[in-house]
Formats: sequence, structure tokens, C-alpha cells
Amino acid sequence: MLYRKFGKTNEMVSTLGFGCMRLPIIGEGDPTKIDEDKAIRLIRHAIDEGVNYIDTAYPYHGTGMGQGGASEPLVGKALKDGYRKKVKIATKLPSWLIKTREDMDKYLNEQLQRLNTNTIDFYLVHAIDRTTWPKLKEASINEFLNEAIKDGRIKYAGFSFHNKIDLFKEIVDYYDWSFCQIQYNYLDENYQAGTEGLKYAANKGLGVTIMEPLRGGKLVNVPDDVKDIFDQAKVKRTPAEWAFRWILNHPEVSVVLSGMNEMEQVSENIKIASEAKVNALTEKEIELIEEAKGIFKEKIKVNCTACEYCMPCPQGVNIPRNFSCYNDYYMFGKSDMYNFLKPEQRASNCIECGKCEKHCPQGISIREELKNVKGMFE
Repeated sequence: MLYRKFGKTNEMVSTLGFGCMRLPIIGEGDPTKIDEDKAIRLIRHAIDEGVNYIDTAYPYHGTGMGQGGASEPLVGKALKDGYRKKVKIATKLPSWLIKTREDMDKYLNEQLQRLNTNTIDFYLVHAIDRTTWPKLKEASINEFLNEAIKDGRIKYAGFSFHNKIDLFKEIVDYYDWSFCQIQYNYLDENYQAGTEGLKYAANKGLGVTIMEPLRGGKLVNVPDDVKDIFDQAKVKRTPAEWAFRWILNHPEVSVVLSGMNEMEQVSENIKIASEAKVNALTEKEIELIEEAKGIFKEKIKVNCTACEYCMPCPQGVNIPRNFSCYNDYYMFGKSDMYNFLKPEQRASNCIECGKCEKHCPQGISIREELKNVKGMFE
């Protein structure tokens, strides 16, 4: 495993971090029913192989953004038997639930219990946007973070971000953050914080954690014309490896998160993270990735990463699956997966309440796009 310095913290973190947002579940449809034995086995195997950054959040594997999910308690179980001392835990304050200074302490203390730990190494303010940011400042987020660091409940303070670059810079400059977490992959160089934000944060001494390196899996099962481009390279790699290596080629990146739910994924990602170094891609390889990116840009219709922040839908619509079917149709020329959706999960069941759009970090016009999905498949 290769390690990199995590910004001004001087901590050394594995270039691969284990993201606990997409753990294996029992059956289908209920994210709270984590397959605990399998998930713990995956996490511990990754740690045994050198992964020392474990990322979770308050709502992960829950039924909505308003309550705690099953991910944090699972991580607490996985890190028993001596594993806690081998890793750094990263989790997140649910910014959208914060109304007062007391709320911050309430959620942090609850998370410490759920994770079965006395200290959270890397504590992020989750998914700050233009709605939550003024409320957080008014509730004295800086005072809370300073006190939590002083009393030892957290070691380092950071934030995660799904918004525009001007707000990103404002947040970076507002507080003495140790690190941040941004969405970044070869399709999203100029999206949200993007390359500009990556360099801005790194130049300020922040460690940078990358999420959505595979864009919700879209950079794994690539179209044939993208495969043909990658096949031109002298060194043969899987589409996932191309995506990871592109990110890890950047010296500003400290750690890349991957939501792994199969042992094959863990093994492949560990192998990549044990080899991929800064500025290791050749000029020709970078050109091939640029060609692949151009093809994707032409095909993708809805900019969904399957983060599921929009879920659950009050009517039962499976929003990410609808968009996945829609994008697959354009990328691969066909998609029969829409037929496997239950009637209540389909786009036609949307009543346009708009609840989903308030939580979408990509800013997708979900109601309008669901109409397009309905028109395509129904």
C-alpha cells in the first residue's frame, strides 16, 4: 500500500480509503439491512492489506437523510478486536439537521457512541451548500469545531462539498480546516469544486479526500468505443484502474474513497493503490483518457452519481435506478433494466413534490428528467 501526507495534519493516509456508503446488503431495497459478516470481512481484509482510512457518515445505509443509518454502527463493530488502532475514522456532521449550537454536540456525541470510539480522527461537516452554510455560521460552527478538537472528541476538522467553486473557496477561507472532501474523476474536472478547487485547497495546506472516483460505477462498465480507446494503450488496464490512476496521478490528492461491496473490488483497488504514484501516467495515456472523456460527455444525459441523497422518494420512485436505465440506453444503445423496476419505482409514479431536488448534490432537475425517463421507456 502506498501512503501520502494528509495536508497540514502530517498524518500519512493510504491512497485508498474504504467508503462505507455502499456496503453489501441482505436482499434488495432496504439499505439498513447490511450483510454484517460480509461487510466486516471486507473492511478488515482491506485494513490487513494496509488501508488505514475508513469513511462513513451519519445517514449512510439509512432510510432517509433525517436519521442515523446503519453504516456507523457497522464500522464500530468492524473496528473491534484491535482494528480501531490501525485506522483513522472519518465521519460527518449532518449539516442539514443543524439548527443550533447544541445540535452539533448532540450529533457528535451520538456518533461517538455509534462508532464505539472516544475520538473521531477526521470529522467533516457534511455536504455544505448555500442553504446550510449560513445556518452553520449562525450556529457557530467554528466555535463547535474548536471545542471538539480541544476536548479530544475529534482530532481534525474538515468538510465535504457538492456545490460551486465560489462557495467552495469561501468555505475554505472561513475556518482553519485540516482537510476537505470533493467529488473528482476524469469526467468532473470542471464540475463542482473540480481541478480549480482541488488545487486551491491543497495550496492552503488542506489534505484532499476524493469521493465518486468511478462516478457511481459509471466509469467501470464503459461503452465499447471507450474500451477501444483504452485498448490502444501499451499497458492494459481495466476501466476502473484507468479512473483511479488518473486521480492518483494528481499530487494534490491524498486519498481516494471507494465504496466496495465485493472482495474482487477490494483486491483490485488495493493492487491499484499499491502501484499508482504521482505523475506516473505518460503523456499518451493522458491523451487516451481525454479521448474517452469526450465520448462519455457526448453520451451521458443525466449527471447522476447514484449517491442516493435524493432517497427515499415518498412515492417509492427509485430515482438513481431510473437515471441509470436512461443513461445506459444512450451509452450502450439499449437497456432492459427498466422492465425490472417495480411499478412504484418507475418514473411515472413521480408526483413532482420536489423533495428529492432539495437534497441532490448534483443540482439535477429531477422532476423534469423523470419525465424524460417516462417518455423514453413508457
